[in-house]
Amino acid sequence: MKKWLFIMLILTAVIFGSVIGFNFFVQGKIKQAIANMPEPTMPITVEVAQPKNWQSTIKAIGFIEPIQGVDVSNQLSGLITKIKFNNGSRVKKGQVLLTLNAQIEQANLKSKLAQLPAAKADFDRLTKLYRKDSVSKQDLDKAQANYLSMSADIQALRATIAQKVIRAPFSGLIGITDVHLGQFIQSGTKIVRLESVKTMKIRFNITQKQLPNVAIGQSLDIKVDAFPNRIFTGRISAIEPAVFYQSGLVQVQAEIPNHDEYLRSGMFANVNVILPPLKQQWVLPQTAINFSLYGNSIYIVKSQQEQGKSIKRVYPVAVEVLERHGNLALVKGDLKAGENYVTSGQVRLSKGSKVKIIKDRALNLPAKMPEL
Repeated sequence: MKKWLFIMLILTAVIFGSVIGFNFFVQGKIKQAIANMPEPTMPITVEVAQPKNWQSTIKAIGFIEPIQGVDVSNQLSGLITKIKFNNGSRVKKGQVLLTLNAQIEQANLKSKLAQLPAAKADFDRLTKLYRKDSVSKQDLDKAQANYLSMSADIQALRATIAQKVIRAPFSGLIGITDVHLGQFIQSGTKIVRLESVKTMKIRFNITQKQLPNVAIGQSLDIKVDAFPNRIFTGRISAIEPAVFYQSGLVQVQAEIPNHDEYLRSGMFANVNVILPPLKQQWVLPQTAINFSLYGNSIYIVKSQQEQGKSIKRVYPVAVEVLERHGNLALVKGDLKAGENYVTSGQVRLSKGSKVKIIKDRALNLPAKMPEL
């Protein structure tokens, strides 16, 4: 029994030893294969680093507004007797838009106008008699008060009648009204929207840091979703003198010519305030930048001699992205003019990777990857 147990232990040891030895043998062969495997060469595309001019801008957002816009309303209540405009039509400054019933006021005005000459004559007659001491001062004062009161009543009636004629305060485009002929409207009722659309304005906010770069008359570009392929231009017309202490922002207003009337009030707009161009800056395509939580970088290609051969390898260089515009970025970093930087293919790169520069931007993986 002991003999068989001894034999089983020996067989078990031999089997485990064989397995362990085989694993060591396989690992050794793998290490040997890796050591003898040629270093992979990664295809990349490059561009030559050259300082360029950069058009810097301040980006903001806002809503289009008319240079003049008002909800036309009535000061006095009354019955609508005439509507003298069509929805969506153009009107001139001073043009009558709507009239309210003023028959009572007009009748009272005629009555006062009829009484005025007699009151004036009575006042003039008593004035002459007073100079002759034929009437008392009290009688003269009463006649004068009657005449002046009647004159004031006439002015008040004329003002009331004028207020019942609603006129356009400026030339512009009429909207769509909600009132109708024969309708009784209370004072302050919105009759129709009137806007001057030949020139529009936009208000937007900038930071205190950006304020020194903004001035009256400065140009800006505006884009709206309704016309994505068109750029509207305008100029800054006003800058708020005070900073909003709650947000630290400054409000800016710009005016935009709108002769073709494409822009309408209420449109959301993206604003680019044009700043003086920056010269001799590092401008790179954004595809060349490796963005990460630990910092942004690009790969620089350097040639070096290895075993008598010229080998190209890449090394990361930290950059700071200052501004972006389209597919380009303004960066700050330790770059030198004439250096080649990687524009595509950097996904598979690391520090010291061996690379091959190709012209084709469509980088494909090798048909057969090295086997480990």
